[in-house]
Amino acid sequence: KRDGMMGNIYSMGLALQALGSTAMFYAPREWDCAQAFSVVYGHDYRQPMAIAQVLPALVGKSYLDAASLQCTASSGMSPSLQSPTLGPTGVQKARIQVHYSIVNTLQGTHFRKSISVRVPAGSPLLKVLQAAEKEEPDVFSFQTEQTSWGPMVVSIHGLAANPEDRTYWQFLSEEDALQEGVGTYIPVDGEHIQAVFSTY
Repeated sequence: KRDGMMGNIYSMGLALQALGSTAMFYAPREWDCAQAFSVVYGHDYRQPMAIAQVLPALVGKSYLDAASLQCTASSGMSPSLQSPTLGPTGVQKARIQVHYSIVNTLQGTHFRKSISVRVPAGSPLLKVLQAAEKEEPDVFSFQTEQTSWGPMVVSIHGLAANPEDRTYWQFLSEEDALQEGVGTYIPVDGEHIQAVFSTY
């Protein structure tokens, strides 16, 4: 893409590794390496799987190089682990309002339901879904499955995604598809998130 993105933010790490590892096997063509890396540097990776895939490219290696690594124990090579700064005990974070809609115009009885919920600032989208379900469980109930990329929503309002008919729940901010999952995407105050039952 013109902004340097290859696929989406989840595929960037592997794409950069592949380009670096296979350069000798394809005809060289012009691509803006710096622009691609600026996308990686500008993203706040939170998922361990995404971090694991992008780190090799950032140090000019790929998973293929792992077989030839010579590792020696050295205190100088160990990263220092710093705990996040914690705020004063009992201080509550500011709360934001998020508008959340679920939409199905694809199968069975069509529906379009909306709700506005308040969650602490910095909460992942999953907290918005949980707040909506708590307020109106008959409408906004949902189920997730744990994946290596974090929780994936597989059912909302009793309507389940199905690989056989190629359906899934797609999350959008306004009209743009989210590049992160519900466990890591952080909504902002006043944002409208839609979960749309879709096909691929």
